[in-house]
Amino acid sequence: MAKITKEAALLYHSQGKPGKIEVVPTKPYSTQTDLSLAYSPGVAEPCLEIEKNALTAYDYTAKGNLVAVISNGTAVLGLGDIGAMAGKPVMEGKGLLFKIYGGIDVFDIEVNEKDPEKFIEAVKAIAPTFGGINLEDIKAPECFEIEKRLKAELDIPVMHDDQHGTAIISSAGLLNALEVAGKKIEDVKIVVNGAGAAAVSCTKLYIALGARLENIVMLDSKGVISTERTNLDESKKFFATSRTDIHTLAEAIKDADVFLGLSKGNILSQDMVRSMANNPIVFACANPIPEITYEDALAARPDVLMSTGRSDYPNQINNVIGFPYIFRGALDTRASAINEEMKLAAVKAIADLAKLPIPEIVNKVYNVTNLSFGPEYFIPKPVDPRLITEVSMAVAKAAMESGVARKPIEDWDAYKKHLRELMGYESKLTSQLYDTARTDPKKVVFAEGGHPNMLKAAVEAKNEGICHPILLGNEERIEKLAKEYDLHLDGIEIVNLRHDSQAERRDRYAHILAEKRAREGANYDEATDKMFERNYFGMMMVETGEADAFITGLYTKYSNTIKVAKEVIGIQEGYKHFGTMHILNSKKGTYFLADTLINRHPDTETLTDIARLSAKTVRFFNQTPVMAMLSYSNFGSDPVGSPAKVHDAVKQMQEAYPDLAIDGEMQVNFAMDKKLRDAKYPFTKLFGKDVNTLIFPNLSSANSSYKLIQAMNDSELIGPIQMGLNKPIHFTDSESSVRDIVNITAVAVIDAIVAEKTKNAK
Repeated sequence: MAKITKEAALLYHSQGKPGKIEVVPTKPYSTQTDLSLAYSPGVAEPCLEIEKNALTAYDYTAKGNLVAVISNGTAVLGLGDIGAMAGKPVMEGKGLLFKIYGGIDVFDIEVNEKDPEKFIEAVKAIAPTFGGINLEDIKAPECFEIEKRLKAELDIPVMHDDQHGTAIISSAGLLNALEVAGKKIEDVKIVVNGAGAAAVSCTKLYIALGARLENIVMLDSKGVISTERTNLDESKKFFATSRTDIHTLAEAIKDADVFLGLSKGNILSQDMVRSMANNPIVFACANPIPEITYEDALAARPDVLMSTGRSDYPNQINNVIGFPYIFRGALDTRASAINEEMKLAAVKAIADLAKLPIPEIVNKVYNVTNLSFGPEYFIPKPVDPRLITEVSMAVAKAAMESGVARKPIEDWDAYKKHLRELMGYESKLTSQLYDTARTDPKKVVFAEGGHPNMLKAAVEAKNEGICHPILLGNEERIEKLAKEYDLHLDGIEIVNLRHDSQAERRDRYAHILAEKRAREGANYDEATDKMFERNYFGMMMVETGEADAFITGLYTKYSNTIKVAKEVIGIQEGYKHFGTMHILNSKKGTYFLADTLINRHPDTETLTDIARLSAKTVRFFNQTPVMAMLSYSNFGSDPVGSPAKVHDAVKQMQEAYPDLAIDGEMQVNFAMDKKLRDAKYPFTKLFGKDVNTLIFPNLSSANSSYKLIQAMNDSELIGPIQMGLNKPIHFTDSESSVRDIVNITAVAVIDAIVAEKTKNAK
């Protein structure tokens, strides 16, 4: 992990707009009508509805997705009582985490009040604004009374994350670490160093999970909390041990199975770790310096199962794994509280998630290849995209089952999709693609079966129910790679096209290809040699009907792939060219871009084919094409060169397809800005229409445009999507991610489904 300097931290918080969060409008505001609806007089109507029924505030305001992060700054991170104002950067940071991980909006509120009674009254007074309250960085023991009172007196979820967030994550980690160690929670001896809010909450949750109070020893700054000591507050009295033979950490930890540290750095020695039971579990959560370093603990006991609060070591106990999703589930059910049932549901969901196969994005972020459940991975990583669905859904179900939900969720599949779309993990378009492909999964050949990304994509596509994968490649290499990445190949066919077992197939394919191209200079010997190449062999599988679609491109140059596709598959009747399209999913809508891959310097005839194919492809995705043919000039202002070719293509398209909304040539700003275009060029066939399809004048502009969007924007790009070949042959490139390949696979399957239905209809 990069060293964080004072200068870098201050610059991060001050550069540009100071702070880390802002308020963004969610409704139109550009016209007088918009403003009249937003404020006076239109705002009166929702006000009157809320007056009649307070719960309608969830329908007409942001309340249902708004959480207050509230602190008095008395226990800020490792900084202590630094005051409400000084704690504001932390509260803003918490707001940022709520937003990026849970899609939840936050107002951070710093209350300059240490008196618990006055603090409670202040929070109660502002509570109607919010759908939930996250208490933060309030010192013990006051935090216990504050949370208890607010939970009892408010009808919205209230949670002190310093207590319960750490408790939930460490509990999930403890359950899994015990499973790895082969121990039962009811049998283990637990030592807790620290007696603050987090330590108390963690230990109580361990007890709720089955740990025995008599097996727990807790220590504070004065040593073991025992019945011999006087002046203990109520929270410490609960954990006071009757043992009189232990007073120090070194004495308490001997033969212990579990150490939980929520105290300060470097207080757990290597000798203490050596004195623990076999397969000791050490959760050293002091930050930034843990009670013992990961390296020292491992050196002392190679069998140690270790967690810290740091991101640069395995098994980080990080509250961000919990609170965004706990509040997400609570808000989505309009829960009146976050209760014990919801917290335990979160524990189980987080623990179970760590046992599932690891998503590619997690391996990629942490630069690993074989992360799997075990000593170095028993707590999910914060970047795991499944947390939003697994934990939020578990919490929502628990809210309903425990009776605190006021808005039950009825369609769990729809809710799961909503959560993924909310966080940008899945767009409505990709969701629809996957759903459509699942209706009739097809046999899809993956050309480069030995490429890690293609292998992972094939396995994921099978797990998604999208297709029945066939991998081309050396079976031993593929199986070795699958083992390395912990991928299961059950139900996936592997075809080694160069193996003797495929000799008959190669010979048959060669005869078919030689006969098909006999009048184009082909012969059997030449065709036989080509059948040792993955693209020829794979495309022949589709051509003969032994497979339904083909995915290629990670190793092969486009020029070679295009040549093979023309030879083996051929271009659709009625066209002389084929092309590719990328689909851009953005907040402004869905856009179709062509041709992004095939035709370098298209002439008028080629541009016309691209436009026709694009219109057909847009309809394939159940949208009505509104097409702008682009150039650097507008409607004939430059009568030579590239603009002239586009101008002529537009003319031909408009004459041949008078009902199609297509015009140009035009600059991209006029294509994208309807008001600007309508004001200056009211004669266009696009008047009053929003363009959704952009036809570029050449490959350079198309390819550069989509890659620029990809580099500068978080919008999703799907493609390249093949347009114009006789059968579903689809391309990737060397930079394609696993997600890119799976998306293209879904498109290829739908392409095959449509082709089959079209053939059967004839």
